[in-house]
Amino acid sequence: MTSTQQELTVTIGGVSRTLPTVRAGGMGRVPLVEFIGDSEFTNAVAQEMVALIPEGTEVLLTVVTNALPLTHELSDRSGLPYVCARKKRRTYMQNPIIQDVPSMTLGVAETLWLDGPHAARLKGKQVTVVQDVVASGGTAQALARLVERAGGTVNGYLAAFRQGDSTLPLVALQSLPKTL
Repeated sequence: MTSTQQELTVTIGGVSRTLPTVRAGGMGRVPLVEFIGDSEFTNAVAQEMVALIPEGTEVLLTVVTNALPLTHELSDRSGLPYVCARKKRRTYMQNPIIQDVPSMTLGVAETLWLDGPHAARLKGKQVTVVQDVVASGGTAQALARLVERAGGTVNGYLAAFRQGDSTLPLVALQSLPKTL
C-alpha cells in the first residue's frame, strides 16, 4: 500500500488500484473504494476473501451498495446464497424489517430495509455480514440487528477493508489508514 495526500494505492490478488481520497464528515480525507463497475478488482478481492468466510456460514448478508457486486462474487465462488438489505423502502416489500443505522462514517444517517421474504431466508441460519469497508462498524451492527430480528444468528463479519477502530470481531483483507 502506498499513499499520497490525494490517493492511495492498494494491491489485492495481483490487481492494483489507485484509490482517490474524499473528504468524509469530520474525518478528513479517506480512500474511496469502488467495486461497482470494476469487475477485475471486484473479482480479485472476492477470490482472496472466499477463504475468509467463517466456517459454518449458511447465508451472506450485505447492503445494496458498493458491497453488492463483491458479495455476489463471494456467493458465486462459495456456493452460499446471499440476501441484501436496501437503503430505501420499495413498493413491493412485504412486511419489511426496518433498522436505523446509528452513525455513519460519512456523516449520513440511514435506515435499512429488509423485505419480509428475504428476512425469512435468514431465519434459523448462520449469517455472515459482508461489507466493502468497515470503519466505525455502525452499518455492520445494524445488519447484525436485522439478522437477529429475522431469527438468524450472526456467524461473523467480513470486509475487504478495515478502516478505523471498530471493535467488531471483523475479518478483513487489508487495513486502510483512518485518514490521509
